[in-house]
Amino acid sequence: MIPPLLWTILFYAFCAVILIQVVYYLFFFRKLAFYVEPEKVDNMEHPVSVVVCARDEADNIMKNLPGILMQEYKSSHELVLVNDNSTDESRYLIDELRKTFKQINHIELTQEAKMISGKKFPLSMGIRSSKHEIVLLTDADCVPASEFWIQKMQDAYHDNTEIVLGYGAYHKKPGLLNKLIRFETFHTALQYLSYALAGKPYMGVGRNLSYKKDVFLRNKGFSSINQIPSGDDDLFINQVATADNIAIVIDPQAHTLSEPKRTWNEWMSQKYRHYTTAKYYKGSHKFLLGLYSFSLFWIYPLLIVSILFFNWWMALAVFGLRFIIQAIVLYKSMKKLNEADLWPWFLFFDIWMFFFFIFTLPAIWKAPRKNWD
Repeated sequence: MIPPLLWTILFYAFCAVILIQVVYYLFFFRKLAFYVEPEKVDNMEHPVSVVVCARDEADNIMKNLPGILMQEYKSSHELVLVNDNSTDESRYLIDELRKTFKQINHIELTQEAKMISGKKFPLSMGIRSSKHEIVLLTDADCVPASEFWIQKMQDAYHDNTEIVLGYGAYHKKPGLLNKLIRFETFHTALQYLSYALAGKPYMGVGRNLSYKKDVFLRNKGFSSINQIPSGDDDLFINQVATADNIAIVIDPQAHTLSEPKRTWNEWMSQKYRHYTTAKYYKGSHKFLLGLYSFSLFWIYPLLIVSILFFNWWMALAVFGLRFIIQAIVLYKSMKKLNEADLWPWFLFFDIWMFFFFIFTLPAIWKAPRKNWD
């Protein structure tokens, strides 16, 4: 027979994880939910270099690059397009685009970089070849959500700003998988944008990220993380971002949009690759992210145990506290990031995260893939 004291202990454990979650929502995530972008104090438009790396991306080059090339931006800007050892029609398509768009700065790489796997070498070449101090990064499979993407992203630069984090969304499509992908993307953004606002920046996403070229050169580029295939976005920002040199932009016109994966296996493979870099974050960031994930993982198992074996109404009352706070914060945050259609599903997604953590747990110990992606 299981002693009643055990159920009491488990109920208090449930209260503890709920308390941890409430602290995260009120201290961190609330900052994004109630964030108001500062008004622009001047009309300065900085010269901008957009950097895109591509490998065998002929279809995406034709589909997405016009959205970058036809931006409404009066100041000087260029597109640094790094074609990294492509074997498809990319080079010929780029040559055709250059006839019309003179702002394309084309870099053709024909040899693989030794001892540097992943995208870091072509990205380094693109950044070092850029003409302007402000560098704006995105991927070949991304398209700006509006013709004001460059304008909105560069507006965030002020005297001390060296890094600007944007939101890289996914196209909205029918089906449950699309909703799961978009919620996980939103959930990640909720964390890194909120942490940045709280003075604890820890990552950005390469689909929509900007920083000054001087930051890149001053920190010797990716030299300290060249041995890690991934991490050209999150690990680099983890190393160089501070509470004082970072800003965020969440205006829907400043988002980028990507095609989501179409199968579960493709998505899981992508997430495994992304999560293999988390082990290299700073210790304080790993602690904060780990504590949040740990508390989120145990909510529903402990809720079920508390309802069945302790006191159902006390368990639901404690759970209800987080539920109300969570509903408000997620509604306002999703609305700001143009993901409001996901809000009616948030309880389902909250339960789903328990299983998502189980599926992605192997990525913590899995060795990073060494191919370009």
